[in-house]
Amino acid sequence: MQHRDLGILNGPVLLFGGPYSNAQALDALIGVAATRGIPAKQMICTGDVVAYCGAPVETVAKIRSLGCPVVAGNCEIQLGQGATDCGCGFEEGSACDLLSVGWYSFASRALAQDDKDWMAALPDVLSFTYQGARYAVIHGGATEVARFIWSSTDPAAFAQEWAALKERIGQVDHIIAGHCGIPFQKTTAYGQWINAGVIGMPPHDGRQQTRYAVLDGGEVRFVRLSYDAEGAARDMAQAGLPEGYRRGLLSGYWPSEDVLPSDLRLPSLASG
Repeated sequence: MQHRDLGILNGPVLLFGGPYSNAQALDALIGVAATRGIPAKQMICTGDVVAYCGAPVETVAKIRSLGCPVVAGNCEIQLGQGATDCGCGFEEGSACDLLSVGWYSFASRALAQDDKDWMAALPDVLSFTYQGARYAVIHGGATEVARFIWSSTDPAAFAQEWAALKERIGQVDHIIAGHCGIPFQKTTAYGQWINAGVIGMPPHDGRQQTRYAVLDGGEVRFVRLSYDAEGAARDMAQAGLPEGYRRGLLSGYWPSEDVLPSDLRLPSLASG
């Protein structure tokens, strides 16, 4: 496990995950940070720079140019290793699994080897100290990069993740994660588990806006990100990507609830 310590951070820290090849959303986020005066060193990405959307090359170029700290998501690990699939943890044969074939192969063909080498060198864990507390940043889980951790996940899973991180990098007070695509903050017996959400796809709530989080003064605030969703959808159409995720950008609803636990599924979709 590769670990990078960012040292002591002061002032607002912008937390975000899953740019997902959505160059328009990343542009909007960079604009937010500039307006707020948040430097790139205090913008932390929980991984999956590349995924569902249509501008993988542009999105990677923007992230690399920005120079913000990035944790390796499963997509970076797989692309960096030259793997044939995204390693997202989708159940084989599920709608998400089938849709991933299209965008992953497109991104793998589009990205230069230099970008894949950059992905392969990303750390698995970041850590930093903020107002006397130690934070760890991971993608899905410390036990498994593509592990889905939800607000309703069994407490035993949170305990397992804390133990795994402690074994690898020492004691941490709070954990920041991504992967699952839906932001939340949960108080556990070990500290706060903070999922910053993703900026590349809406959190299945019927709105085009995506999410990021700001850690400021020890408090976490989740913020809606408005961006040019229509432009991102056009990029996907021009790339010939599957319609499901393109429709999801515009409708605000995921093309499938396969990965969601029952308590996060929409009643109308579950019954239909």
